[in-house]
Amino acid sequence: MWNGLVGVAKETYTASLNEGVVPRPLMMPLVRGELVGLIWVRPLKVGQDALTGIAELANIAAAAGADEVVLAWETHDVATACELPIVGPAPCLNMVVATRDGHVLHQFPYSEQLLSRSSEGWASVAPDWRPAPTPQPSGELVPPIQAAVNFSFTPIELDHPDPFGVTVVLMEEDGYRISLTEAFAR
Repeated sequence: MWNGLVGVAKETYTASLNEGVVPRPLMMPLVRGELVGLIWVRPLKVGQDALTGIAELANIAAAAGADEVVLAWETHDVATACELPIVGPAPCLNMVVATRDGHVLHQFPYSEQLLSRSSEGWASVAPDWRPAPTPQPSGELVPPIQAAVNFSFTPIELDHPDPFGVTVVLMEEDGYRISLTEAFAR
């Protein structure tokens, strides 16, 4: 399963960078080893809104009763959006796999190969994946990612017959892009 999730994240990054866009942070919650879906963060404003928006990725995981989550983000993009110092390699696709008992940080650094530049100055690039460093058990996570990990395992208390369904609807209304797997689609 892990190799498949890494493959999805790398394919998404490659396609997005080719279009001149850095993919937004992504969460992939799992329940008993089954993928719930893919949740991309909503459009963010720099600063507190970015910190909050990334942490709120946890809502779907918490509502689904996830026992494992995988988050993916780009080092420089999240640092810039959240006005935080850059920690770790950049550019770099980071992925953390977490359970209630802890997490392991995986980093996939890359260099950018310029493919083209638009008349507006947007660059289309291809990632040239570099060797990945050794996975880091309990590796340092930037604050919004750490918050998303922590909140993923905090039960959501909603007085509603379908807390998962209502959470999905509310998050979609807020601008999160959610793609549920067939088993969790309603």
